[in-house]
This record gives sequence, structure tokens and C-alpha cells, in this order.
Amino acid sequence: MEIFLSLVILVLSVIAHEVAHGYAANSLGDPTARLAGRLTLNPLPHIDLMGSIVLPALLVFTSSPILFGWAKPVPYNPFNLKNHRWGETLVAVAGSTTNILLAIIFGLIVRFSPIIGLDATAVSLATTIAFINLFLGLFNLIPFPPLDGFTVLRSALPWHLSSSLNRLEQKIRAAGVMSLILFLIIFLYIFATPFFNLVLWFFSILTGSTL
Repeated sequence: MEIFLSLVILVLSVIAHEVAHGYAANSLGDPTARLAGRLTLNPLPHIDLMGSIVLPALLVFTSSPILFGWAKPVPYNPFNLKNHRWGETLVAVAGSTTNILLAIIFGLIVRFSPIIGLDATAVSLATTIAFINLFLGLFNLIPFPPLDGFTVLRSALPWHLSSSLNRLEQKIRAAGVMSLILFLIIFLYIFATPFFNLVLWFFSILTGSTL
């Protein structure tokens, strides 16, 4: 039951991440996601078979040190954005910001649970939500395409540097999901431990406890 709950929280968290991208784009003048019916928390329009079901389930059931997944990317047209200089950056960072905000909210619930009188089940649920969203929020800020951190980096750089990164991104995206899977494998075997420790450090500061 605990494994199933973690999987559900992971899927809902990645959906919230994508919806945040859509709302950010819509608020900046691009209605593409809204017109496509993607500004909803209903999971069905967002579910990606590999990213929302297969990979998260595999990671959860193999007790992987990382929990990761993705929903169908929310469509948006950067040329519609009112803020041409920082629009893409704001849209990109909206997803991770949402996850980190959820982590802060539920982390504080864990921290103050003795004061507000939550039972063990509620504390366990809040702990899982806080950790998964903190992990997703920080993970997506890694500057590797198609993660949001790369878009933030590319959009924030001067044009001559940004265009070079854009060409690199197109080449990596052309490899499809395999490029992300390859990145996850490299990350798992080389960077997972220090990154996991970083997440645990932030988690302990936020909640006042350890997993």
C-alpha cells in the first residue's frame, strides 16, 4: 500500500509540474495549453505511458534511490509569450517552483505536526509528498535537456550562447526518450548519491526530521 501511495503521489506531482508550465505560459500570453485542454489536474490528458506509469513503477518497485517520472509535456508556443526575453525562463521554472512550493507546504506540516495534532498516518503522507516534490523540483533544475534547468540556462544566456545550446538541445531531443533514459542511467551510477544527500539535507532543514 505504501509503494502504491508513493507511485500515485509521484504521478500527481509530475502532473502538477506540467500544469504549472501551462498556467505560466497562459498568464504570459500563450493560450496553447489552455486551448488543448491541458490546464487541468485531471490525470487522463497528461498521462504518458512510459514516463507516468512504466518508469515510475519500475523505480518504486526496485527501491531505486531516485524517484522520477514525467507527464506529457504541456504544449506552448514561445513566440506567443509577451516577455520575449524572460518568458521561456519563467515558463520553465514554473514547474520546479510548484514542486518546491508543495514540498515547503507539506514539509512545514511535518515540522509542526506535534503542534497541530496530526496522527502518524497523516504525518507519513505529508512526509512522502514533501520528499517527492522536493526531489522532483531540484532534479528538474539540473541543466540537461529536456529538463527545465537547461531551458532556464539557455533562455537566460546571451543570444550567441543561447543559440549554441539550442542546437545541442535539438540534437539530444532528436534521440527521444532514449536520451533521457541514458541520462538517468548515468545519473544513477555517478551523481545519485551526492544529489540524494543534498535533497535529504534540504528535507531535514525543511521538516526538522530525517527519513
